[in-house]
Amino acid sequence: MNTVFIVDDHPVIRLAVRMLLEHEGYKVVGESDNGVDAMQMVRECMPDLIILDISIPKLDGLEVLSRFNSMSTPLKTLVLTAQSPELFAIRCMQSGACGYVCKQEDLSELVSAINAVFSGYHYFPSQALNPTRSNDELSAELDLFRSVNDRELMVLQLFAQGRSNKEIAKGMFLSNKTVSTYKKRLMQKLKAKSLVELIEMAKRNALV
Repeated sequence: MNTVFIVDDHPVIRLAVRMLLEHEGYKVVGESDNGVDAMQMVRECMPDLIILDISIPKLDGLEVLSRFNSMSTPLKTLVLTAQSPELFAIRCMQSGACGYVCKQEDLSELVSAINAVFSGYHYFPSQALNPTRSNDELSAELDLFRSVNDRELMVLQLFAQGRSNKEIAKGMFLSNKTVSTYKKRLMQKLKAKSLVELIEMAKRNALV
């Protein structure tokens, strides 16, 4: 029986995924609501597959992915998230994920993705890997986002959710000064004149 570990900070999501997996014949060997605990627990139980949300506290999902990928025994990881596939799918693939499923999709999509990953395939939305934007302005913004690293992107997402510097620092185990540095870098890379502009860009690109 294939074993699965679930990482998501929403208890209702974890319960729904657990019920679905158990119905499909998989064994859920653990759950975590944050990246730090997930790293420790996964090392202890070494599941066949990890289902991972990107927006988790303490250690974000992209960082967790990179760390799992660098382990001596690479773990199969399937990302299940509400985040924009245009901005995140390729980053997840580059960090070692085997697949990417949006939470907005029907749960049957998750089952298809899990079956594909266990069969040795990758499962990513085609429109995310070959993004097409009819609007020239949005397309230009997407190009700007390519210069933003994973950590900066997660910080921007938290700003867009209305978090303060102090809240972001606490949630990501950073200093206030580091968060301020990230904000300055984001404004430079995305050519924004203020935090308000940054947040507007984040919303236009489905980061909230």
